Amino acid sequence: MQCFEASARHLSFTRAADELSLTQSAVSKQVAQLESILEHPLFRRVRKRLQVTPEGSLYLTEVRKVLAQVEMSTRYMQSYGGQSEVLNVTTLPTFGARWLIPRLNGFRFRHPNVYLNISNRVEPFDLEEERVDVAFFFGHGVWPRAECVKLLDEEVVAVCAPSALPPEGVRTPLDMTGLVLLQNATRPEAWHDWFEAQGCYTPHSYHGPRFDTFYMAMQAARAGCGVALVPRFLAEEELQTGQLVIPWSFSLVSNSSYYLAYPEHKGEVSKVKGFIEWILEHLESPTQATGLQRPCVPATEDV
Repeated sequence: MQCFEASARHLSFTRAADELSLTQSAVSKQVAQLESILEHPLFRRVRKRLQVTPEGSLYLTEVRKVLAQVEMSTRYMQSYGGQSEVLNVTTLPTFGARWLIPRLNGFRFRHPNVYLNISNRVEPFDLEEERVDVAFFFGHGVWPRAECVKLLDEEVVAVCAPSALPPEGVRTPLDMTGLVLLQNATRPEAWHDWFEAQGCYTPHSYHGPRFDTFYMAMQAARAGCGVALVPRFLAEEELQTGQLVIPWSFSLVSNSSYYLAYPEHKGEVSKVKGFIEWILEHLESPTQATGLQRPCVPATEDV
């Protein structure tokens, strides 16, 4: 697979051989054996140059996934040396950057043998299959084969740059339609729900530029591109500094909350238990422990 991937990238057995420290004939033979196993040609030889066949392009996509996983597993084992332990954590992008990371300062000193490996995940996944120890998510506190701990509720507000406000201000919720409504791809119903909660309806609630994350939507709002609906706690910094303002003082309390989840059989694993205790101690403030007691952890049902 490495010989095939390198050859496809360079479109040359010779350059692939140089990269892999092999001979040109060895690389060519490996690719030929792979073609024999697959019973499909992976390359065409055109005027002494290689061209990837349609079958080869399809296979190349899968091969690169496999090689990336092998590389990731190798790095994981390299970091898992001596007395050290890796704690795999996933989080929502903006939540991780704005809420989680400020609360990690100092964790390393209490748990010097635990190395955090933090990645962004938006779509649902299996904790066991992905080897994830702790996942932060937004929902109703249910994750298959996992224990969930509630962290905080969400209050959604509309924010925009001061320069985006109309001269006469915003006098009714429907005045907001005079601004560009910035949409969040993960919350397509957000503006519709915001207007509906105030007894209003507009056909424009789904119209506007769409962004993958709250961070991108807030950046667009800061740049004066329009008005965004975001959780207040994620925009607190910009609201305090005046980079963003709330044009209409209505907040919508979400029917979902932020949780952390961990595989049900890992509750007493030292690295997992220590991380959860740290998060709960710093739940309200990223710099000071609050002394909160650990809440009861409800068992969850499979979905």
